[in-house]
Amino acid sequence: MRRHWMLPLLALAGAAHAETPLPRLIDAHGVRQLEVDGKPFLMLGGELANSSASDRAYMAARWKTLADMRVNTVLMPVSWELIEPQEGRFDFAMVDGLLADARASNLRVVILWFGSWKNSMSSYAPAWVKNDQRRFPRARQADGTPLEILSPFAPASAQADARAFAALMRHLREADRTRTVLMMQVENEIGMIPEARDRHPAADAAFAAPVPAALGRKGNWTQAYGADADEAFMAWHFARYTDVVAKAGRAEYRLPLYVNAALPRPKAVPGSGYPAAGPLPKLAEQWTKGAPTIDFLAPDIYFPNFVEWTTAYAALPKNPLFVPEAGQSGSADIPANALFAIGALDAIGFSPFSIDTMPAEGAARLGSLYALLDGLSPLILERQGTDRLWGARPPVAFDGTADMADRSTVMAGYRLTTRFTDPWTPRDAQKPAEHGALILALGEGEYLVAGRGVTVTFAPADGKGVAGIEAADEGRMEAGRFVLARRMNGDQTHQGRHVRLPPEDFSVQRVKLYRYR
Repeated sequence: MRRHWMLPLLALAGAAHAETPLPRLIDAHGVRQLEVDGKPFLMLGGELANSSASDRAYMAARWKTLADMRVNTVLMPVSWELIEPQEGRFDFAMVDGLLADARASNLRVVILWFGSWKNSMSSYAPAWVKNDQRRFPRARQADGTPLEILSPFAPASAQADARAFAALMRHLREADRTRTVLMMQVENEIGMIPEARDRHPAADAAFAAPVPAALGRKGNWTQAYGADADEAFMAWHFARYTDVVAKAGRAEYRLPLYVNAALPRPKAVPGSGYPAAGPLPKLAEQWTKGAPTIDFLAPDIYFPNFVEWTTAYAALPKNPLFVPEAGQSGSADIPANALFAIGALDAIGFSPFSIDTMPAEGAARLGSLYALLDGLSPLILERQGTDRLWGARPPVAFDGTADMADRSTVMAGYRLTTRFTDPWTPRDAQKPAEHGALILALGEGEYLVAGRGVTVTFAPADGKGVAGIEAADEGRMEAGRFVLARRMNGDQTHQGRHVRLPPEDFSVQRVKLYRYR
């Protein structure tokens, strides 16, 4: 009897679970968005330091701090060595505990799979992999020196990594019924160093073989790619290995999957100057064709030329922009970078690194920014891929030189021009390279202007008449709704000449224009 009345309840529970949609990437207005719980989602993220997620007690005191900063998603490493300390024996207790703690703080999670490679090295592989170098051989330098890097030319290594990743994905499918985990990063900053090419005998044999037909080139790698042959070759084989891992995981649980790249300095030599062959824009063909199971490529950006790198990744076909590591968490330029990535390039998410060790000043700054973006997010998501959303910040070169020229766009009938120096603050008391704005059109001649340290002027796009400010109101955002605080039609707008966002903190103003002749 008991069995009979329990069956309908179990069926209902299963139906309820089935109704919770998986996170997925969707197409909207010509761009890709991340959909969570059936709705577009803007990820306001923070990545933990590498070892933080290996200790639940360490994290216990930090979840509330992350939530207070208005972070909505935590990027959390899960390492192969901790979930499979003995071959074939898996332990997911730490993963389950951390996910439970994240749920308790209403936080989502992106898992970073530290499997065969982390920052190019194989330091997070299990001891049973590290110690069996016959079965799991290392990459080698030209002189035969073995490296702390698993060779991607060993099928046993790819198969072992794939089994572990599949086991993790299978466990998440069953244990994460509330869809706390939104995406998976497969490996971490893959690349070859200190040389551009693996010289393991199996690698040398593959290098002499014809280039795969999928790449559309003839001859062997040297004939097809010339001076770029080593890096193109390694990118293809790293991608093929990664696809073995990703495909095994995807068969168990259909979460979005991505790979991340360590970026090179200008004129850096592959291998000796940076980890060669990672998922860089110049190697996108090798990566997208070699790892078709991967949904997109993402940059880890620690250099000043953020605008240059994000623009390159956003330009890749079908590649949503996601910045999993946007510099160190306390960096003062993080807010301007976030406003640009989300406003100008329709980013699905933004995440500073080492969020759990952020200094107090940086935490306050990021919290203020994320509170603003959280309130704006419904309106941002409605406008991504359209001409009703724009972001601006001064582009900064690799050497730190900022281009302080005004930036302009045409939006909702008017030309908007941003200036990044504040007219009311002494020049030596401000840092204009850290200023930025995100602007949304609400209707013809009506906007929300958000950010800090920016003044915006307006002119009719058709050149007819003069644009005047009918009203400029300062307020705050609550779930996509503007809540009025002050009318700013006097000195704050220079008697109707511009809209000014002070540099001290982040603010938002609703602006309505009119024309006069």
